[in-house]
Amino acid sequence: MIKKYFLLLWISFLASSYSYGQLITEQKDLMEVSDEVNLSSPYHTTLTFFYNLEEENFHPDKAAKTFNLKGAETLNGNQLSVKLKQIFEGKGVIIRTSSIPNEQNYRDTLSGSDQIFYFDRTKLPGVFLEKTGNQWMFSSFTVGQINSLHRETYPYGTAKLLDLLPKIGNEEYLGFHLWQLVGFLILIFLVFLSHLVFTFLVDKGLLYVLKRLGYGYIGENYLLPIARITSFYFIVLLLALFLPVLQLPTEIWAWIIVIINTLKPLLITVIFYKIVDVIAAYFSKLAERTESTLDDQLVPLIRKTLKAFVIIIGTLFVLKEGLNLDIIPFLTGLSIGGVAIALAAQDTIKNFFGSVMIFLDRPFQVGDWITSGDLDGTVEEVGFRSTRVRTFRNSVMYIPNGKIADATIDNHGLRQYRRFYTTITITYDTPPELVEEFVKGLRAIVTSHPKTRKDTFHVYFNNLSSFSLDIMFYIFFEVPTWAEELECRHEILIQIMKLAETLEVRFAFPTQTVHMETFPEKKSLSPEYDSDIKRYQAKLGQFMQEELRKKEN
Repeated sequence: MIKKYFLLLWISFLASSYSYGQLITEQKDLMEVSDEVNLSSPYHTTLTFFYNLEEENFHPDKAAKTFNLKGAETLNGNQLSVKLKQIFEGKGVIIRTSSIPNEQNYRDTLSGSDQIFYFDRTKLPGVFLEKTGNQWMFSSFTVGQINSLHRETYPYGTAKLLDLLPKIGNEEYLGFHLWQLVGFLILIFLVFLSHLVFTFLVDKGLLYVLKRLGYGYIGENYLLPIARITSFYFIVLLLALFLPVLQLPTEIWAWIIVIINTLKPLLITVIFYKIVDVIAAYFSKLAERTESTLDDQLVPLIRKTLKAFVIIIGTLFVLKEGLNLDIIPFLTGLSIGGVAIALAAQDTIKNFFGSVMIFLDRPFQVGDWITSGDLDGTVEEVGFRSTRVRTFRNSVMYIPNGKIADATIDNHGLRQYRRFYTTITITYDTPPELVEEFVKGLRAIVTSHPKTRKDTFHVYFNNLSSFSLDIMFYIFFEVPTWAEELECRHEILIQIMKLAETLEVRFAFPTQTVHMETFPEKKSLSPEYDSDIKRYQAKLGQFMQEELRKKEN
């Protein structure tokens, strides 16, 4: 990693050396300026200012004559001229004489045809030339802003290095002064040192503390990647703070500024992108504590939405801060285009808001059995556009959320109790006493079963049909799933059959019976019942004792 940083910085170093000589070649016309100060046009004022601040021809007093010091006579013009040149270099503003108007009566059409000239409205909006009388000079507003702009360009006391580093020596090597090379090496050392220190504090310090607290997994998988990206961000801030002090050639420094200003929002975007994973992990833990499964499905959707939001906002900041693009027209275009897109994608938008309503109202959750018209199945996934339902034929149905939001949903998964209703038919020749005891036995089966609702059930002899005596059997099971309901039905029906067998009750079915007189040599096919009710009560008691004994065992 260290070798890679050193190689990249050395390439930038060589590129700066080459471009510096190229820039000097482009500015040879400055040497042709006479000793007299010429302020007749923006072009001549600019040449006068920068020419008199060159090392070979350093006359800050002549450069200071380009300032309009009206109202600021107490300021030191020589120091202000040097500071202004350092501001141009620190901000990476490239001055090309070919682009400066050479007209005495030049007017800026972007400023209401005022006689002013801006060097760079984006980087230095407060620095401009203004025609005063017959001369073009740096405006009094610009003069008043120089000290504050200088502190902004070289913050946290780094401006003092501009005076200290040149004292190391001005000998030139590879197109650079000795003090620039020394400063460059010191900066490389500081970058490596800060990276090593930060890595040590995070890997050995923060991670160690998290492991001791029992959060080692979170530290290694979530916080450590964020900390490493943050260390790169601090390195970029360090470079942005100290590189302007080295006074690199303006053309190269202008490109470096673009790279640094691009890396800042880019790294912040990556940091927040990683933070979204931490937030999603926290919400996942919260979702695991709830019984609902819909929030388990909601967490991935929130993570994807937040990441998309971070990427969009980060891209806008990269365009604005790094590439100096005006994003207002871009946003305006998006708003206008958004109307057209919204009209063309009405169904998609409707489905999106339908999914929002599903997550807010929670009419069902993953795993619920729902029915709605032809829809009948178990919910498997709820997305932003559609809901996936697994039918009982094992096929998969995708239903747009917009339709689900407007439909009537019967959610069987939200039932607290599951109803079981059937009619038990017995033969007409069953005596009333036996019917009564059989009904009592049915009720006892319901009350003794562990998963039936005891406060509400109905078991009555309630109908005389064409071929049977009908007993209504209406109960509820306290079970959450259909499989458990089927199991309870099975248990109840088996108990009913055992009860009927014990009491010798016969179940009726649609038949036609022809009754004939009883012949001496042959008995009737109809059963003969005992009219003694005590006998039936004894049989019922014996049945209940056997069932109780089976449960105890």
